[in-house]
Amino acid sequence: MASLTIPASDGSGSFGGYLALPGKSPAAAILVIQEIFGVNKVMRELCDSYAAEGYLAFAPDLFWRIQPGVDITDRSEAEWQQAFALMQKFDVDKGVEDLKAALAALRGHEAATGKVGTVGYCLGGKLAFLMATRSDADCNVSYYGVGLADHLGEIGAIARPLMLHVAREDGFVPKEQQDKVAAALEGNDLVLHHSYEGQDHAFAREGGAHYDAAAAGRANERTRAFFARHLG
Repeated sequence: MASLTIPASDGSGSFGGYLALPGKSPAAAILVIQEIFGVNKVMRELCDSYAAEGYLAFAPDLFWRIQPGVDITDRSEAEWQQAFALMQKFDVDKGVEDLKAALAALRGHEAATGKVGTVGYCLGGKLAFLMATRSDADCNVSYYGVGLADHLGEIGAIARPLMLHVAREDGFVPKEQQDKVAAALEGNDLVLHHSYEGQDHAFAREGGAHYDAAAAGRANERTRAFFARHLG
């Protein structure tokens, strides 16, 4: 497996992650942003799938400041509790700075064209949204991001295309919050907002309790077309 080590911008250390290389280079890159379960099998397989589509894909270890190498699942109560504990300790602002460092590293990678998009899930969906407001990533995709309503004041900073996939029955994001985000984004030509009726959080996580193949297929096809348009 290829590897990538990235120095943190604040000088506090360095971090790695999972890097998947495409069959041909140079290629556009996708920064795959983890859920609360770390860079686990789900994230690695997502990287592999994006690489199979011709992208350089990297999932950075965003919990490295708390516990490096987290790799857990959603299959047991103990793992859920561990994941929630990690999320409570996670510094979102430092996480975004680490993602910006990873973005810069991907732009300069020998196998890359310089174009980089982001895609995030759950916690990563929130971070992808913040990459749209705080970074120069070429485009960003958020799957069922949590806590977006807490950052509506940043919407005016969105300067690159952003796609949101929202689970209408999300157990972690009340509809009132969803509606606030949708209203704040209305009329912004850079934002594509897709709401999935009847779907719960993580409907696109294969093997997860709320996985829905049809809804996941629609979301993933929209994401593929979005990346092809903005990273091609």
